Amino acid sequence: MRPRIPTYFYLQIQTGTASQLSQPLKLQRTFTASSQQCKPTSEKQRKHRDPYALAQAQALKAANLARQDVLKKERAASLGNPVRGVLTPFVESFDHAVPQAAKPADTSTARAPTAKPSSETSASPANAEAKVHLNYLVSSTELRDALEHSRFLTEPIQSPEQKEVDEEADTQQADRQRQQHAKAETALARIVSLANGSSQDRTRVNIQRCIDTFGRHNTDEYLKPRPASNVPRDPALPPTPEKTPRAGPDTGSSEVQIGILTAKIRVLANHLETTGRMDKVNKRNLRLLVHRRQKLLTYLRRKERGGERWQNLVNTLGLTDGTWKGEISL
Repeated sequence: MRPRIPTYFYLQIQTGTASQLSQPLKLQRTFTASSQQCKPTSEKQRKHRDPYALAQAQALKAANLARQDVLKKERAASLGNPVRGVLTPFVESFDHAVPQAAKPADTSTARAPTAKPSSETSASPANAEAKVHLNYLVSSTELRDALEHSRFLTEPIQSPEQKEVDEEADTQQADRQRQQHAKAETALARIVSLANGSSQDRTRVNIQRCIDTFGRHNTDEYLKPRPASNVPRDPALPPTPEKTPRAGPDTGSSEVQIGILTAKIRVLANHLETTGRMDKVNKRNLRLLVHRRQKLLTYLRRKERGGERWQNLVNTLGLTDGTWKGEISL
């Protein structure tokens, strides 16, 4: 771009001696065509040419990265892992969807569960984890009744028209029927076992376990309500209306949603550490779930004021301060 000369340089009256007037008028340039900031300075040029300056810059960068690593380790030690937290038996059981106490030694040869009906049908919080979960929405009672009915139908029946009784043949037939029934029990136990199910089946069962463990329809029986607020209530205000009674199990409270999110986060974290290292879509999904859980934890901590409900949730799921405090960057 051509520089423009201001007009007042032409219009002003020249004063001075004859020698000064005979010299050409020197105009002061008001700006430059190229900005000084765009030009590389001599220091930057020297930095790329001088080996000593280049080595010094690399040393400063290495020291900065080392300091960042130290700060990350200090934060991880003080706040904990923002994704996994602390491993607890309840969280570890998310991998196989079987409670730690009820986990069989070998699921491939395990027989059908024979739990008592009283411990299965009981909906008390103490028996929430004693409940045996099976695949395909089958309960232990239904499986046991079906096997018992199948055994009754396959028992050999002696015909009333038969006059002679062959005890040896009857014994062999009964032994063969017992062996077939044992094979059927083993096959059905493998079919309905969650160890042989898919990840979606285990996630579905883990969601139901979180509802049974943290749902307020169970926890209200043994957890105290949150502490009362220190702000006195104005007596002139109308009385607080009674809450609508809950219909069915609690599936929407903050602690239940936090438990469900923790189960899903563990599935995604295990996937990204093993086979999904380049799975960018699930990396984004993991960030979304972690930040959604952080918002719910912040809300629950503010509402519960550190009460028993908050302590029970944190201790059961192994949640640290890093899961809700500060900024989480993955």
